[in-house]
Amino acid sequence: MDRQRTKLRQRLRRRQHVRNKITGNSERPRLTVFRSSKHIYAQLVDDLKGVTLASASSVLPDVKSATPYGGNVKAAQAVGKRLAELAKEKGIAKAAFDRGHYRYHGRIKALADAAREAGLQF
Repeated sequence: MDRQRTKLRQRLRRRQHVRNKITGNSERPRLTVFRSSKHIYAQLVDDLKGVTLASASSVLPDVKSATPYGGNVKAAQAVGKRLAELAKEKGIAKAAFDRGHYRYHGRIKALADAAREAGLQF
């Protein structure tokens, strides 16, 4: 039990370490990512107002039709592309990438690269 508690504290510390350097506003929102074992979620957040400007996930019907399983790199790419499209519709060109406590690799990297290719600048 103590090991689990230690791992949780370390994960929260890593997340806070990343989050302290990144803040989002209406011109350059924070692109935050949550990764579960079966799905991936991303959203653009304006921290000054405390509002989510746009969000995409592997649970959405249009993303789910392209990739039935949401826990792989292909789904992460689809989510990144969809989020960049939503950002363009709302007039958002730049974002600050917040990887949370996850390493920048695998699904997190695939989502970021797909968002960049679709026109979102980090």
